[in-house]
Amino acid sequence: MPNIVVQKFGGSSVATDERREQVIDKIINAINQGYKPVIVVSAIGREGAPYATDTLINFAQGVYDTIEPRAKDLLMSCGEIISTVIIAQALRARGYEAEPLTGAQAGIITDENFGDTRIKEINARRILDILDYNQIPIIAGFQGVSENGEITTLGRGGSDTTACALGAALHAEMVEIYTDVEGVMTADPRIVPNAKTLKHVTYNEVCELAYQGARVIHPRAAEIAMRERVPVIVRSTFSDAQGTVISDVFKQEEVEIKGDRPVSGVTSRSNLSFVKVFPKDHEGPSTLLESTSVLGCFRILAEGNISVDFINVRPEVITFMINKDTVEKACGLLDESNYQYEVFNDFVKISVVGAGMTGVPGIMAKVVEALTEAGISIYQTTDSHTTISCLIRDEDEESGLCALHDYFGLGD
Repeated sequence: MPNIVVQKFGGSSVATDERREQVIDKIINAINQGYKPVIVVSAIGREGAPYATDTLINFAQGVYDTIEPRAKDLLMSCGEIISTVIIAQALRARGYEAEPLTGAQAGIITDENFGDTRIKEINARRILDILDYNQIPIIAGFQGVSENGEITTLGRGGSDTTACALGAALHAEMVEIYTDVEGVMTADPRIVPNAKTLKHVTYNEVCELAYQGARVIHPRAAEIAMRERVPVIVRSTFSDAQGTVISDVFKQEEVEIKGDRPVSGVTSRSNLSFVKVFPKDHEGPSTLLESTSVLGCFRILAEGNISVDFINVRPEVITFMINKDTVEKACGLLDESNYQYEVFNDFVKISVVGAGMTGVPGIMAKVVEALTEAGISIYQTTDSHTTISCLIRDEDEESGLCALHDYFGLGD
């Protein structure tokens, strides 16, 4: 097996001629270091750019506002396919042979849950054949094919998933995720100006950061990397910075010892709606628990494929959060079963994440102190071994992130 490196380039990296030349430089640099690069690309640019995924969707919805899921996946796969050909052409212009491939041609087999499919297996034979011919495979991210031959997509951010899944299937030395920031950061630098790039994070930390809102790597990609123990490096396409290594093993001399720092980063999710569900029958059993409404509420949402988060069950009310794009469906299901409920869209989930908080007392107290001193009210909390999350008003999101980042000294 050759020394394979999977390199994934996001939409901002392939958006212009100048940026694409920087992409080619990264690929050539990998070759010069003795690697066989396998390239995964996203669609060119973001909404408004002519070949961006959202632009294509808006174009179709301008004709008729509802797109059938199978047809939508077919449409959404086009942007990445265009990118593969453009990057292959750019490599050929620099004297390197490259072969553009769709997800299907790359052997990525998925289920048929259109719009959010899961990879079932990867037949990497064609990719390996291309490498044997000393060519560079350029693979469309975010997509695959079902066993019935249907084109499918992996959900937004799915090119990261493609890269990590290929890294596992090809037994790659590493996966490099190239983006427009220099690595995994302690916070979103657009919100927290003194955010720092982390040299190293564990798989568990990056999974939690991703699920709690950090957008540097897709949560499913982080899960695959953790499960298959694929080393991942998040780097900038536009600089030579070392980036962030995601793994469970790293050199001790690379770690900056500044006391026992339990928190690695802070992040937030604002794409959530807060839902309160009340007892169904006030004349019958007196509590949700007695009336089995808890079981029924969560069952109908699960059957509707709606994921719930931040769950709190009390005798008088159930509360939880769901993605905003599932609110209409959730309300319909609750209405059909005659539940009384309220939906709020003015909350955000703010989280601190760190493998170092496991078994360390007082972290929740510090989170509460930081937010209270900033004048921010907390409406609900939840925690795990590596994450503490708080429900706050959306108007407090920026000040809350900055307060937590400063309180835990992440900018030092």
